[in-house]
Amino acid sequence: MRADVVCAFAGKKRRAAFGAAAALCLSSCDLEWEKPDLATPPPETFREAKSASAKPIARGPDFAARFGSKELTALVEQAVGDNLDIAAAVARIQQADAQARVSSAALWPNVAMQDIARRTRTPGTTTNIGSASTGLSPATSTSTTTSSSTGFSAREYNFFQLGLTASYEIDFWGKNEDASYASRLLANASRFNRDTVEISTIAAVLNAYFQVLTAQDRLNIAHNNVAIAERVYRAIQARFEVGVASVLDTAQQETVVAQQRASIPPLEQTLRQTRNQLAVLVGQTPESLSVKGGSLTKLAYPKVAPGLPSEMLLRRPDVANAEAQLASQEFSVLQARAMFFPSITLTGQYGVQTALLHNLLRPEAIGWQIASNLAQPIFDGYNLQGNYEQQKGRYAELGALYKKQILTALSDTENALIASKETAQAVRLQGLAVAAARRALTAAEMRLQEGTIDIVTLSTTQNTLFLAQDQLALARLSYFQSATSLYQALGGGWSPTTRDAEIASANAAYEADKGIHP
Repeated sequence: MRADVVCAFAGKKRRAAFGAAAALCLSSCDLEWEKPDLATPPPETFREAKSASAKPIARGPDFAARFGSKELTALVEQAVGDNLDIAAAVARIQQADAQARVSSAALWPNVAMQDIARRTRTPGTTTNIGSASTGLSPATSTSTTTSSSTGFSAREYNFFQLGLTASYEIDFWGKNEDASYASRLLANASRFNRDTVEISTIAAVLNAYFQVLTAQDRLNIAHNNVAIAERVYRAIQARFEVGVASVLDTAQQETVVAQQRASIPPLEQTLRQTRNQLAVLVGQTPESLSVKGGSLTKLAYPKVAPGLPSEMLLRRPDVANAEAQLASQEFSVLQARAMFFPSITLTGQYGVQTALLHNLLRPEAIGWQIASNLAQPIFDGYNLQGNYEQQKGRYAELGALYKKQILTALSDTENALIASKETAQAVRLQGLAVAAARRALTAAEMRLQEGTIDIVTLSTTQNTLFLAQDQLALARLSYFQSATSLYQALGGGWSPTTRDAEIASANAAYEADKGIHP
């Protein structure tokens, strides 16, 4: 974990250590904390690539532009601006910034106005001892009274106050400061999460667009296959009419034609549904988005240098998010430990008080009070101890997730590099298969004209070509999707510079205009 995340406030650990020693004297609880080992050194190089230091890959629209499609670049730009998942992540940033202020409120004095205008009636039965009928003498009073035949007199009096009250907890053990730091680090994490959502959204747009192009390619292949099958059928039908082909031959070829025609509707369905998916990703209704598409064969495949594993880990916002949450939880543990210590609260009141309104602004009406309060938990049913153990357990959980995120990032990159290499090989080999199948069909059609081929061999030759062409389109889709995977695995153009900018943004939001309330 980066040192600047958890060691930004140098004196806190020394203060916490002193607090732990004091707490051992104040309670019988064990406040020692042995943090889990989080060391996860990255490998020096990637297994699947010749690693060398490299710059971060291009971000978002810039990366999309490297495929050579203006339409794709425009869709990515629109998604960055209008995607609703990104908008929700931005709203979570706003919530996290607000929560950081809420959690930091205890660092400031609490000042409030307390004005009172009150008239009170006290029952005579509670202020008078009795009357002649009770055998007791009634009490006398100088306040306004309301007499009754029984001898009891009720009292009525006024009270007016204009004043201010203030309270402040001395954060000697850093409890409130720890809460503030924990919440502010979560505000950082919310920004890293937004960046992660943006990268995932861009990847989804890229893949969806590739699927649209692949569906169009497969539709073109299917229509061409229908044309080939119909051409062969016409040749067989001509032979049947002159008596050199059987009914079985024509029926067999009719089946091939029907099968190829039946493959078209599912591809049309995939195409239109993927366009609708793209519309959601860019924040539009399906009816308002028009995607022209084209062919995946027209796109360029961007070359990407993965860099070093250590560089990649610093370019992953999801790793930074896990790190920030872990750092935040460390302060939550320190806060839970500080709650065992005494709390010292200062209170004060200043104002004017009177029973008669016309005396409210006289100097003699001024009153004030200052006080201090020391509170030390002694026994609370092990509530504090349970909370402390819970926070430590949460830290252990986040530590494990942080290490897992590092391993996942390394695995993602290795898998993306494998996919890029192997799918490129698959496209090359499948292209050779298509070329060979096309030559075989040409030869089969020539033998059909000569009448030297059986229908089974002809049908097999056709289906081999049809299947090979479709598999080539799918292999090409996997190849381009590997570029998307590599884009995600390498952090989508995120970098330590981006990280610093996001932290600066969170700090600026915390220090921004807060109105009359500090």
